[in-house]
Amino acid sequence: MHSNKELTENGPKATARIEAFSDGVFAIAITLLILELIQIIHVKGAEGLQALLLGHWESLLAFMLGFITILICWINHHLAFCYISKTDSHLMWVNGFVLLVVTFTPFPTAILAGYFERETNYALAFFGFNYFMMSVAAYSLCAYVYYKKLIADSSRGLFYRLTLLYGCAIVYTLIIFFICFVSVPVAIICYCLLFVVFAYPKEFAERLPARSSSSKA
Repeated sequence: MHSNKELTENGPKATARIEAFSDGVFAIAITLLILELIQIIHVKGAEGLQALLLGHWESLLAFMLGFITILICWINHHLAFCYISKTDSHLMWVNGFVLLVVTFTPFPTAILAGYFERETNYALAFFGFNYFMMSVAAYSLCAYVYYKKLIADSSRGLFYRLTLLYGCAIVYTLIIFFICFVSVPVAIICYCLLFVVFAYPKEFAERLPARSSSSKA
């Protein structure tokens, strides 16, 4: 018998409140990105709309990157919860860590917009470090769900591959973080590849090797 602290909830409604709350946080975070664009309208000395837009292209680019970043995070989060069938008290905290990183995203996005021209390497590195934290958060969620068996047995193979994919992403994003200080173009190309992979996490995860039967939990 489980203690209250270790209580596991089952059934189709077990994750409903976690998903609803998480979707709300994602929606708020992605909405906050537009505030950076709204602020440029009030910049004094702007010589018309064309000058305003051309003079603040960094903000427009940062908004698109931030939007895509949070959208991809939501896609991966949604994928995970499509298979999670049980919850416990610790899962809420692990999921909370994911949401913490998501809500932090508008800040490095604003840094990228404000400092990309003046301190390109540092601005991109600061923005890119958020991808490292997202990889850690995604790995933590999938690893916890996998090892605590909060998914059906039929989904464990996929979750093992997802955990492996996010584990590789931790190393990959950390390497790109340091590349930002050496070559901005190379770092940007690497981040674009990252976008492609995690825009379709299931498809890429299924290409990874399965866990050997002798090492299965």
